[in-house]
Amino acid sequence: METLKKILGIVWLLLALLTAYFCIVQFGIPKLNTGQQEDLVFGLIIVFILTPIIAIGLAIFGYYALTGEYNKDKM
Repeated sequence: METLKKILGIVWLLLALLTAYFCIVQFGIPKLNTGQQEDLVFGLIIVFILTPIIAIGLAIFGYYALTGEYNKDKM
């Protein structure tokens, strides 16, 4: 079970990277380049608020799973 947690930690870290890339490249930058005010606001919210929250949250969870913070020994 501990090896599964470590493998899933790597998966969460990769998912954090993919989420950051996808949110910035697919959602953020195209919305910032349209020139419309409602798209600009949505793009700014995606790039500067939602992307860091999602990516950092996934990365922290993956790091803790990878380093063994969720092991039964530590509780």
